[in-house]
Amino acid sequence: MIGATAELGRSGVRVGRIGLGTGPLGGLFSAVGDEQAAGALAAAWEAGIRFFDTAPHYGAGLAEERLGAFLAGRPREQAVVSTKVGRLLRAATAAEAAADAEGFAGAARRVRVRDYSAEGVRRSLMESLERSGLDAFDVVLIHDPDDHWEPAVREAYPALARLREEGVVRAIGAGMNQCAMLSRFVAETDVDCVLVAGRYSLLDREAAVDLLPRCAARGVGVLVGGVFNSGVLADPSPGAHFDYAPAPEQVLRRARLMAERCAAHGVPLPAAAIGFPLRHPAVTGVLIGARSADEVARNARDAAVEVPDALWAELDALDGSDEPGGRPAAGPGAGA
Repeated sequence: MIGATAELGRSGVRVGRIGLGTGPLGGLFSAVGDEQAAGALAAAWEAGIRFFDTAPHYGAGLAEERLGAFLAGRPREQAVVSTKVGRLLRAATAAEAAADAEGFAGAARRVRVRDYSAEGVRRSLMESLERSGLDAFDVVLIHDPDDHWEPAVREAYPALARLREEGVVRAIGAGMNQCAMLSRFVAETDVDCVLVAGRYSLLDREAAVDLLPRCAARGVGVLVGGVFNSGVLADPSPGAHFDYAPAPEQVLRRARLMAERCAAHGVPLPAAAIGFPLRHPAVTGVLIGARSADEVARNARDAAVEVPDALWAELDALDGSDEPGGRPAAGPGAGA
């Protein structure tokens, strides 16, 4: 599975079926040092991963900086990199930055300012290029415009479409933790792809109701993030996170039951969590976050596990689609 690629919608951009999400390298939930982050990126490259997703939001620019520094020593033409627009970063005091952490620890002294205007899109992309040191991004996504539909669709999207026409970026789309607005982007614009985080997993299959069929019908590529639902599907132990907050007890129970079914078939729960979205024909690739070389290696091993059909049938019967997810309205952002 590592190293396999697929075309992202009709864009002509081929992305890895397994990519690395850099939210954790920006300090999601706990700080990550420079050496550890570099080790995680090196392990991903060694494993054959060439698709990397980042955003200004992740560690207030820290993830972009670290990814860019790593790629500076690698053949750029071998990597596909996506970033996001919608949050500009501005210098701040330590106190201001701490108040604006949004779940990230050890971040730079910057605060996020929402801006989905055409000028904001251009400035965001320019500043991301400066932070990362890259000469271009392959994919650019409108990030978490939950409460900003009008400026996102009237200004941010046309600005990205112009950049695509000019050849500045190769593919454009939107990345969110919800399905409804992503479906609107697919229906009302000419996006190449969407990134849906946490809404197509073993625990939450909402995207299968409308978003995935709509994308399939229109030839829009689908990237799936949050396959572990912030951690509970990696390790459903007490204190595990579900959608960026402590997992409710009913979610922990379902995850543990899934882990038991997986164990009975000799399959790690994370392997099933990684493989699940890729079963759907509309899904182009999966983004998996990691904060260390060990986590990257473990994810690579799990991604290579063959999941038997009998186990998929058992897990499908436990999907819990009739149960409340208990998730908050928003979190640190798509792909985190």
